[in-house]
Amino acid sequence: MIRHIEPSKLSGTLRIPPSKSLSHRAVLAAALAEGESVIENLIFSEDIIATTEAVRALGVEAVQEGDKLIIRRSGTLKAPTEPLHCNESGSTLRFLIPFAGLFDAPVVFTGAGKLTTRPLDPYFDLFDRQGIHYDYPGQLPLTVKGKLTPGTFEMPGHISSQFVTGLLYVLPLLDGDSEIILTSPLESRDYVTLTLQILKIFGIDVETVTPEHYKIKGNQAFKPANYRVEGDYSQAAFWIAGGLMGDGLVLKDLSEVSEQGDQRILQIVKDMGGNLEWKDGDLIVHPSKTHGAVIDASQCPDLVPICATLAAVSEGQTHVINAARVRLKESDRLEAIRTELNKLGANITEEPEGLIIEGVQGFTGGKVEGWNDHRIVMSLAIAAAKASGTIEIEGSGAIKKSYPHFFEDLTKTGGKVTNA
Repeated sequence: MIRHIEPSKLSGTLRIPPSKSLSHRAVLAAALAEGESVIENLIFSEDIIATTEAVRALGVEAVQEGDKLIIRRSGTLKAPTEPLHCNESGSTLRFLIPFAGLFDAPVVFTGAGKLTTRPLDPYFDLFDRQGIHYDYPGQLPLTVKGKLTPGTFEMPGHISSQFVTGLLYVLPLLDGDSEIILTSPLESRDYVTLTLQILKIFGIDVETVTPEHYKIKGNQAFKPANYRVEGDYSQAAFWIAGGLMGDGLVLKDLSEVSEQGDQRILQIVKDMGGNLEWKDGDLIVHPSKTHGAVIDASQCPDLVPICATLAAVSEGQTHVINAARVRLKESDRLEAIRTELNKLGANITEEPEGLIIEGVQGFTGGKVEGWNDHRIVMSLAIAAAKASGTIEIEGSGAIKKSYPHFFEDLTKTGGKVTNA
């Protein structure tokens, strides 16, 4: 879908959508608990639908009522009889692969888009050591057959924290104690913190020895819980940038003391001269003249596209570092955001693990591509706050992956959007 975004300054008040990271984790934890749990404040984006459909395929009842999901399970999980289709959701796939180790029957995982070739090697190394059979011809579908046994699980920490999270859901259910030992530093460690937070709410205890070492007692049981998902900092980042570049915004439903790694957006924009304040539980974003800074993306890779957008129209030079993993997302986000923002008059140079951004006064208009990547599309749409002409985004429908009503919210805050 093509959308035209006219230049406009954003302003007003907006409720931030719920955290996708916490939503995935809460749905899975509830599915593992015998009894009834209620997860509130969900948005049924394509990614969350993928996780919801997956737990249904495991024999769990999941009933949607508005923004709630009522999850009921009686008896044990069932091995899925059809392939688990993870669409383009890396969280769904990587969290669920260890679940296959709970069954004697083979479990097949499929996906779409770039997910079909995203790295899964840390699991394969574990399966080899555990004698679990798998069939993977270099891309999805993946077939896994064999039961996980408790023990010591060594794996790299620098590829994705999602592998750690997947194991943390399943190891407490095994008949014996286990340990996870990471052989390289854990990147995006805050995502594991979110996992531990959800596990605790649902009755699971994990001992964190260090961020690279976890002890998990076996024979634990998930307990039902009611949980309301807080606002998502990775989505709020678009509006924080838009408010700074525009006439300011009031953002609701964010937690001031969140464990979300992407809460780092607050410190990043403060380091760039952005003026933010908390008032009565709301985040107030004041229009600000921002300047360049060094942005370390190792613990917040999803922030790179929107930070690059803000940096492109900030005074001086910004250096995005430690961002190599951003190339393995829905698109190669370093290449994508550099390519598209430069079409709009930005001055961005790509490095193997980052970006060098020389600030310009503002963006021009022009035609850009969404790269089938929700975060690229949203970043380009926010760029209109500092544009002199219309920005035409091809492939703008990619926002359905995480934030289906993004353009409605953009219109609410003064954005001028038309569909071609």
